Amino acid sequence: MDTELARTFMMVVSAGNFISAAERLHVTQSTVSARIRLLEEQLGCSLFIRNKAGTTLTASGKQFQKHAATLVRTVERARQDVGIPRRFRASLTVGARVGLWDRLLVDWLAWMADRLPDTSVRAEIGFEDDLMFGLVEGRIDIAVMYAPQSRPSLKVERLFDEQLVYATTSRELKLGPLPEDGYVFVDWGPDFYTQHSIIFPEFTGARVTASVGWLGLQHILHSGGAGYFPMRSIRPYIESGQIRVVPDAPQLHLPAYMVYPAAIESDIPEPALDGIRRIAVSMASPGAIAASA
Repeated sequence: MDTELARTFMMVVSAGNFISAAERLHVTQSTVSARIRLLEEQLGCSLFIRNKAGTTLTASGKQFQKHAATLVRTVERARQDVGIPRRFRASLTVGARVGLWDRLLVDWLAWMADRLPDTSVRAEIGFEDDLMFGLVEGRIDIAVMYAPQSRPSLKVERLFDEQLVYATTSRELKLGPLPEDGYVFVDWGPDFYTQHSIIFPEFTGARVTASVGWLGLQHILHSGGAGYFPMRSIRPYIESGQIRVVPDAPQLHLPAYMVYPAAIESDIPEPALDGIRRIAVSMASPGAIAASA
């Protein structure tokens, strides 16, 4: 069986419909439909029930899902294993948002080099949708993110609560009903958007919107302005006097999670997971809570 067909099937399952799956695979919807139709012909059964709300798996589709996941995971694992340099015993692929690499997983890389020197690590950056699909298809072993999706084959573990503070380059440390001029809206995800809307109900948008916190931070450091950023990431800039925290501004909180295969036979070494837990506790902002979900 062509693994591309199985991969397309898994993407439709993850996306919930053919249109979104096509967008994520960077192909046309007709290509996705053709691949699924060919797969159904090869298997001799219908895999999806199609309706206006999207797609749901048939009984046969649910049965095939576990085999498709195993097939894609096996191929991806084979590609990684074949590419492991001879001096390494194993390899891990770890993905996360840019902001969660900063002062968290970067430190974990150093921890891995010291504690598991015979394991190579591939570090990737991505948003939740891409990270979740990478986990489902077996391309990513561990992912750290703010808004994971529930999947039967994956374990979601809460690491800590990210403390987001309103930081500014201005010397005027007062917050009005609307953010100040030069405010950069950083898209930290749906939970942040909900909290932000409660604080600023009349906010209609910023001149600059950033999908990555690092980009928003670099902008205000260069051009001046304000925005919500993780306290653990901006503490050095606060200490140097480049930016200031507005004391009366509400603080926002985003739980950060670690996601990995739930299977007992997973090849992920427990020390690698424990290392992320330990560093998350040490790097969490004051008052953050480390816990398991």
